[in-house]
Amino acid sequence: MKFFLDTASLKDISWAAQAGLIDGITTNPSLLAKQAGDLDPRDVLKEICSLVDGPVSAEVVALDTDGMVQEGQQLARIAENIVVKIPMLEDGMVAVRRLAAEGIKTNVTLCFSSVQCLIAAKAGASYVSPFIGRLDDVGQEGMDVIREARVIFDNYAIATQILAASIRHPRHVVEAAMIGADVATLPPEVLKKLLLHPLTDRGLDQFLADWSKLVARAKATV
Repeated sequence: MKFFLDTASLKDISWAAQAGLIDGITTNPSLLAKQAGDLDPRDVLKEICSLVDGPVSAEVVALDTDGMVQEGQQLARIAENIVVKIPMLEDGMVAVRRLAAEGIKTNVTLCFSSVQCLIAAKAGASYVSPFIGRLDDVGQEGMDVIREARVIFDNYAIATQILAASIRHPRHVVEAAMIGADVATLPPEVLKKLLLHPLTDRGLDQFLADWSKLVARAKATV
């Protein structure tokens, strides 16, 4: 399974890239606004693309087909690894088709059902992003969308990648990996939680304590 980092924080991206833990980045207008401040968001995206070799999703803000296509073309010119995020809308599907015809990769965002994922794939999306956590928030089982989409895509050899989004905790990552999501995009805090386990900390404390005792005994015999 591939891991994307869901952030525009250059600090977090740099750390995760140096550790070899991430295969790409997803952003949205809110994340970019938080990072950019007074900077041009396109400059932030350019910097992100220089830190990561893999796909970097950048979202359009237009809601009409022509506007989405125009913004998508502009975003794609920032770097070769830009993937254009398009919302799951009627006009969005036409935009996906047009951008795909130009060789521009797309990520259809705000998917909440397996049939939306199928529609986006038929339009030519490179990625579909079901929002797991948001479905859980309203009492639905978000992982069911991943499970159903995986079966459908495998049944028909659909090449579009399933990108599990709105990941809230490590268990989401485990379940998405077991079901067969191609990608999970994680907030930095969730990625860091994957490294943690209380028994790891306890074991390390014990090793260090035992080592300190050994050093103390060695000094006492000198």
